[in-house]
This record gives sequence, C-alpha cells and structure tokens, in this order.
Amino acid sequence: QVRVVESGGGLVQPGGSLRLSCAHSGIFYVYFMAWHRQAPGKARELVASVSSGDNIDYIDSVKGRFTLSRDNAKNTVYLQMNSLKPEDTAIYYCNVKGVGPSGGLDQWGQGTRVNVTS
Repeated sequence: QVRVVESGGGLVQPGGSLRLSCAHSGIFYVYFMAWHRQAPGKARELVASVSSGDNIDYIDSVKGRFTLSRDNAKNTVYLQMNSLKPEDTAIYYCNVKGVGPSGGLDQWGQGTRVNVTS
C-alpha cells in the first residue's frame, strides 16, 4: 500500500521554527518530492522540491528561511522552517512522484496545518 504521511505542523509565533516531515512507504523508486502549501482563500503553491539528482528548489518567499532535506534510509523528506511569518500560515502538503506496485504514481499526503500567529 502506497502511503504519504506528513507531520510536524502546529501553532507558532512569528519568528519561530517548525520542522515538517513527510514519510512515504510502498514506493519502489522516488524521483521527485515536493512541499506545497495552500493558504486560506488562495491557490496551492509549490514551496520546495527535490529531484532524484538532489536538485533542490525553493520559491523566492522562503529562500534563506526554509530548508528541504531528505533521509533516504528513512524514506522521509523534511522541511525545516525558520523565521516563520504570518504569511506562511497554510496547510502544507507533501507530493511524491515515483514508481510503485502499479507503475507510475503521483501521491499526495493529507496535509499538516501550520499557523503562524502571535
């Protein structure tokens, strides 16, 4: 069974930090993982991504504050978020593209909520 599960969201004050985790299972080969977010009333946007060649990209608004990393042994990708701002408030989703038991897949997690407020 293919699963993608996010964790680590919560309530934090501006300037604080959170680390999100995305663990996947049942996927034979992953060639792309990404964090997206969707703020209230806004479209979902890609925040950070990593490809099989370990190329990591970020949207401009999080550069220098967010860091994506991966632990292949644990099938997990992390998003370390520092210097959080109220505009970072959103539901954060993990997306995994790869190959699973039924062939190619594009799997999303259920999301984890991040609320940055004083």
